[in-house]
Amino acid sequence: MMNDIDFVLSELKSISEPDYLKKMAHFGIDTVKAFGTRVPNIRKLAKQIGKNQELSLLLWETGFHEAQLLATIVGDYKQVSETQINAWTNDFSSWDICDQACGNLFVKTPYFKSKAFEFAQAQAEFVKRTGFVLMAEAAVHLKKEPNETFLGFLPIIEREACDNRNFVKKAINWALRQIGKRNVFLHEHAIETANNILAQNNKKANWVALDALRELNSDAVLARHDR
Repeated sequence: MMNDIDFVLSELKSISEPDYLKKMAHFGIDTVKAFGTRVPNIRKLAKQIGKNQELSLLLWETGFHEAQLLATIVGDYKQVSETQINAWTNDFSSWDICDQACGNLFVKTPYFKSKAFEFAQAQAEFVKRTGFVLMAEAAVHLKKEPNETFLGFLPIIEREACDNRNFVKKAINWALRQIGKRNVFLHEHAIETANNILAQNNKKANWVALDALRELNSDAVLARHDR
């Protein structure tokens, strides 16, 4: 039953809370096609299903918010193609689905680096967000990724910091902070990048840099880097 799309959709509906839709909307989530199901409950359902790439693609096609979140969790990153990454990214209409798709699937594929560079130059808000979320997720999760990868991302963060759209600037800031928290070497380069952004004298870009510097210069981060 757990690989039957109609059954899974009815399960998602049965654990939904219509009142939760208001909370989702409050957090800037697109609720046009949503049931109102909490993420921990979606994760529980995903556990019952297990990895299922075919079901993942079918869930995505429904266009329902929670079905798409579930799709990112049950999908098999080993079977995710570049074509799928492009198609899903063009479908994004909510920051949470963008972030889950990046963290659960895209960043684990061999395409994550080229997509980060490509999407970071995009015009569409959520496509561009995807580029920077990939950078942030890589900094957190890809323990074996060399420093060079992240050094390559910093000039793009510096260049795009003036994009003042909410979902873009927050992702740029997130990427800068996570790169800086990765290790002592990258911490130094992230601080330098933040200072370069401030030197642009662009009010739109200042928040990205100042917010990042606040965390990167915090006692907690400095202690972790044994400075």
